[in-house]
Amino acid sequence: MRPAPPIANGTLGMILFAVAEAMLFAGLISAHTIAESNAIAGWPPIGQPRLPVASTAFNTAMLLASGAALLAAHRSRAASPTKGLRLLGLAIALGLFFVVFQGAEWVALLHEGLTLTSSNHGAFFYLIVGFHGAHAVGALALLVHAALRWRQDRLTDGLFGAAQVLWYFVVAVWPFLYIQVYL
Repeated sequence: MRPAPPIANGTLGMILFAVAEAMLFAGLISAHTIAESNAIAGWPPIGQPRLPVASTAFNTAMLLASGAALLAAHRSRAASPTKGLRLLGLAIALGLFFVVFQGAEWVALLHEGLTLTSSNHGAFFYLIVGFHGAHAVGALALLVHAALRWRQDRLTDGLFGAAQVLWYFVVAVWPFLYIQVYL
């Protein structure tokens, strides 16, 4: 019989995916930096709304708290499965708050005139933040799937590890995006 791998295959696969996605976000940030540095009249362009820095900082705190709740869920999984599942639910709820808050922010910015076609500022904002949002939604779906499997006592290390890696990626990349795009 073969020994179990030191890291579950699902977790390893998600780590490789996250590394590839990190390179994609690095490219997007680089393109944004170049566009911003070449803006003759300043950034954001004249006539474009300012991004809601303070409220998004609060939303960032909610996302970071979600990551902390997921870490606590992981640590509680073996010793106190019920507590761990509640913490996973908290991580999901805080992540859902982040996504909904971002969506409300988008609607407000659209009403203020920031669109994909209004300027490079709008195009980069929706591309970078939207791409992150898509990752957040996908990661939340995976966390919900993991929570359902946990409730059924059928959660594997590979599934939970993959869900954690993807959510930690979403949480970890956001502060870089927030600093680059919002500040």
